[in-house]
Amino acid sequence: MITAAQSVLKEYFGYDEFRPLQRNIIQSILDKKDTLVLMPTGGGKSICFQVPALLLDGLCVVISPLISLMKDQVDALRINGIGAAYLNSSQSFEEEEVVIEDCINGNIKLLYLSPEKLKSSIPMLGRFNIQLLAIDEAHCISSWGHDFRPEYTQLSILKERFSDVPIVALTATADRVTRKDIIRQLNLHKPATFVASFDRPNLNLEVKTGIKTRQKDQEIVQFIHSKPNQSGIIYCLSRKTTEELAEKLREHQVNAAAYHAGMSADDRNETQEDFINDRVQVVCATVAFGMGIDKSNVRWVIHYNLPKNIEGYYQEIGRAGRDGLESETILYYNLVDIVLLTQFAEQSQQRELNLEKLKRIQQFAEADICRRKILINYFGENFEDSCGNCDVCKNPRKHFDGTLLVQKALSALLRMNESVGITMLIDVLRGSHKAEVLEKGFDKIKTYGAGSDLSFNHWQQFIMQMLNLGIIEMAYDEGFSLKSTELGKEILFGKKTADLVYPVVREVKKTQTIPLDDITPVVETTDDKLFEALRRLRREFAEKEKVPAYSIFTDASLRQMVAEKPQTENALLSISGIGQRKMEKYGTQFIELITNHINRNGSGSRTKGDTFKETLYLLNKNFTPEEVAANRKLSLQTVFSHISALYIKGDNIDLLQFVSLDEIERVRLAHKATGSDKLKDIFDFLRGEVEYHKIRLALGWIERK
Repeated sequence: MITAAQSVLKEYFGYDEFRPLQRNIIQSILDKKDTLVLMPTGGGKSICFQVPALLLDGLCVVISPLISLMKDQVDALRINGIGAAYLNSSQSFEEEEVVIEDCINGNIKLLYLSPEKLKSSIPMLGRFNIQLLAIDEAHCISSWGHDFRPEYTQLSILKERFSDVPIVALTATADRVTRKDIIRQLNLHKPATFVASFDRPNLNLEVKTGIKTRQKDQEIVQFIHSKPNQSGIIYCLSRKTTEELAEKLREHQVNAAAYHAGMSADDRNETQEDFINDRVQVVCATVAFGMGIDKSNVRWVIHYNLPKNIEGYYQEIGRAGRDGLESETILYYNLVDIVLLTQFAEQSQQRELNLEKLKRIQQFAEADICRRKILINYFGENFEDSCGNCDVCKNPRKHFDGTLLVQKALSALLRMNESVGITMLIDVLRGSHKAEVLEKGFDKIKTYGAGSDLSFNHWQQFIMQMLNLGIIEMAYDEGFSLKSTELGKEILFGKKTADLVYPVVREVKKTQTIPLDDITPVVETTDDKLFEALRRLRREFAEKEKVPAYSIFTDASLRQMVAEKPQTENALLSISGIGQRKMEKYGTQFIELITNHINRNGSGSRTKGDTFKETLYLLNKNFTPEEVAANRKLSLQTVFSHISALYIKGDNIDLLQFVSLDEIERVRLAHKATGSDKLKDIFDFLRGEVEYHKIRLALGWIERK
């Protein structure tokens, strides 16, 4: 069955190899076991139930929380030639009847259902030949999770009604407590549990602390203008902020829209559809936006404010770079966020839990060690090495003895009877002449103006460090006033020292309204031109079929086309994400575009000969094909296609170290019997007993001989 699964993966989804754990998860499902899957956003969760669904003789029912997510996934499956449908509140009675009839007749392999629709659908589901139940976003069932949804609690009925049908529960964010609760609430029977690595090395992590709103807005405008045509999401705490920020961005020629729960359903749907279909570049949104976004080419995510917890932060940044390409994430963090989020947590039903989770995300934002290490270790995965792709790794923090600085702050705080908040403390330290300072007589205390040599921003960052180090604490029940801890008093009286980190200094140019003509991206290379031409062709197909462009081909697939410039069906099939169905549907036009481009411009900045030579060079240095793929950031299948082409051309390569004479003979006979050069035809003829890359190499051997 796993061999058959490999064939399905290539034919329908265009991938040569399973990602880590996918093969084991699929085997567990095919063995009829209940299964719990914890895999990060973009890690390939859907493949884990979609591949088994195509192998099982019956229907897979998928419980999915959002209508938009259902539609995206069903559209993508249909493009791949897979029978898929959904049932939710957006459909008429007649539309539902058509779907039900198709399910009964076996025309549908995957049926997506909302949790709200489940209870009334149980009698109907009994008429179907259900072989698998998949629960997506399974953390929503647990009150310990960061996104609890009451409608998910009724899912326990599934095990009661379909006791012999295996259930696979999937989520991107769940700590140990939440995982146990998912298993309990779904009544899973001795489930096989798979926890994939949470490392998303393609995401750059950056945190910016204590930046005022105006400066923050300037930075964001500059950042977006440096990323022309790139899709991005900006998460904000309040509805008002999303609207104000979107308006500011539009004033600077950024195609931006707001999204929040206060908008009408029609307006929210329009914004989401525009973003998915690349009609809007940037969405400024509250956390209500995102779970339904299956958009693979989001290149960056910005958090305008500190998130409530690490789970939410991790899931939100995970919406960037789902296609595996380099993507950026920026988190802006200010003390005002802490005050507001603490109020939310204090008023919530799970006060202690939410306060603790807030403390953990605050520690992450204030950390002076590798951020990825903190993030991944939070989810119980051991990550020892620093990542080299976060702001701390790229700019290691410099420490200094901050004892005197801390003593100044504590002395001022105690002289004001520990009755003031952060802003007042800084104003007094800097010798401010504000009316409130003078009215309270704080200009008369000994430490008034003792810190006038430091900016307000620097003092704010130092006080945040003091909070995190436990030198001071915030009394949330006394108007958020600051109090010295016992550790603080020991430092004040010279019994202990304080180790602080120098603030990060940033320069931001003044932002002006930029004319549209000045921000139009300049296409400089022939490869850039080819990529844009491929994007336009993809857009034509997407508009004709009324689906998102990335459902046709991902940006990663287009980038690989630019690098490899395939001009035959077999060459295009070696591109990751292109299976037989997409080849048959779109291949001719894309090959024709690439061929015409080469005829007009040559092969661009890097020719096929060049890329083959790079592979040959590494092979001659005794790199394995797997090491060549990793070193050059190519798929393993592409490396083997290089090896085959190099061998045919006459380069000195020992092909028999990769494929045996027996396998070559079997491929030769299959090639003769089928009369086809297509890898898929030969693979099927040999019943999957010879792998795709070996078929490619064998055909190369046969052609050269």
